[in-house]
Amino acid sequence: MAEAGTGFLEQLKSCIVWSWTYLWTLWFFIMLFLVYILRVPLKINDNLTTVSMFLNTLTPKFYVALTGTSSLISGLILIFEWWYFRKYGTSFIEQVSVSHLRPLLGGMDNSAPSAASAANGDADSSRQSVSECKVWRNPLNLFRGAEYNRYTWVTGREPLTYYDMNLSAQDHQTFFTCDTDHLRPADAIMQKAWRERNPQARISAAHEALELNECATAYILLAEEEATTIVEAEKLFKQALKAGEGCYRRSQQLQHHGAQYEAQHRRDTNVLVYIKRRLAMCARKLGRTREAVKMMRDLMKEFPLLSMFNIHENLLEALLELQAYADVQAVLAKYDDISLPKSATICYTAALLKARAVSDKFSPEAASRRGLSTAEMNAVEAIHRAVEFNPHVPKYLLEMKSLILPPEHILKRGDSEAIAYAFFHLQHWKRVEGALNLLHCTWEGTFRMIPYPLEKGHLFYPYPICTETADRELLPSFHEVSVYPKKELPFFILFTAGLCSFTAMLALLTHQFPELMGVFAKAFLSTLFAPLNFVMEKVESILPSSLWHQLTRI
Repeated sequence: MAEAGTGFLEQLKSCIVWSWTYLWTLWFFIMLFLVYILRVPLKINDNLTTVSMFLNTLTPKFYVALTGTSSLISGLILIFEWWYFRKYGTSFIEQVSVSHLRPLLGGMDNSAPSAASAANGDADSSRQSVSECKVWRNPLNLFRGAEYNRYTWVTGREPLTYYDMNLSAQDHQTFFTCDTDHLRPADAIMQKAWRERNPQARISAAHEALELNECATAYILLAEEEATTIVEAEKLFKQALKAGEGCYRRSQQLQHHGAQYEAQHRRDTNVLVYIKRRLAMCARKLGRTREAVKMMRDLMKEFPLLSMFNIHENLLEALLELQAYADVQAVLAKYDDISLPKSATICYTAALLKARAVSDKFSPEAASRRGLSTAEMNAVEAIHRAVEFNPHVPKYLLEMKSLILPPEHILKRGDSEAIAYAFFHLQHWKRVEGALNLLHCTWEGTFRMIPYPLEKGHLFYPYPICTETADRELLPSFHEVSVYPKKELPFFILFTAGLCSFTAMLALLTHQFPELMGVFAKAFLSTLFAPLNFVMEKVESILPSSLWHQLTRI
């Protein structure tokens, strides 16, 4: 019985919700009709007469104050809505309406799949969306002490966000620690140091660990955060390499003796790869590019399975600096594969190589007269492919937006990845004659081929909608985040802007021409209520007078 009663109440509630959702217009007219019928006992006419007499006694100054106050309030709402939209990308009023009013009106989220088959059918696309919105370690990230901190000393601005540094701390704990660290005093200290938020506390812990033992991870921390120049960082990394190679050889001999030894060997492998990669980056920054290329190639041959560090992107940048375009093409042939995750470095480097073959002789006027040649068509298609993957990059390459220091983590296809790519590769595009001109003439044509709205892509999966939120977390607040696709202004911003302008105009006109505005207001109200009066006269003429008399006596 209780279950039957509960079911009846649920059905009754759903019926009421349905009626309010779809029949609200009927309810509204019924209420108006009842109010009109009961206008005599409710003394509505007398009250309206009293109100009209009161309004007639008001001076024009009151109406000026009323419209001016309305304009001020709507202007404040407009300013708040605009600020909220610029910061969070949505309208505050719209968000509150969707969050609080929709449940009251019985609205439901129809986007969620209602059956298991639909969920299974969307599994691949949702998995792809999640993977594309994953935050990746920037393979070309700068040194905190020698580069990021120097920027802070000069400008007084923090180039890294707390979210970005927190992700780096998690990476360090994953790569540089293991479960057996508590058995070794120096590693136990470093395990706590990687979790420390205060930079000075981390540096002090690293020095404390070095007093106990030659600890490779302690040298890494000092090279990353304490060294103020690349030369100092390279010296510390060389000391870390000496200590790391010894640990790696010892753990390599014991890796098959148990799970703990295997975990320790995996940690020592990560440490060694990280040190060698950073040493190669130091050589690249100090101008020893050929040495850096050799170190990167040797590292990729020695540890071919460790693709998490994306060392091939470091190699591509160094080869472009040497202008070894044939070697760059060989690396792209290996990594620009459909089964591997794409990146802006791969897509735009492939576009640069194809643009290099035609850019020095490319002329938009000549191309419009004779049409594009096969090589030019290939170059344009490569540019379109790159722009579809990351549409934020061209504005940085064409210097339409100012660059900032790249973050330590990037979001593929996002503004953070575009900054990281352009920061290191802009010089390579400038070195190829005519490449930026070709990019300038052709990159906007990409958007004519992408379906709108972005329910599907052209060459890649649809552009993920999560990039703006993640980029705002990764990039500093003083940088204006690039957003794609451009969001249209919400309705409530346009509405409040129109309301503010209209009420301000009314206040000004009422102040300047009080009598004329009074005549205009009376004419407007009489015109507005004319259809209602006409309908009421027709209703009174149709209904019998006896019925009308009985209803008014209720």
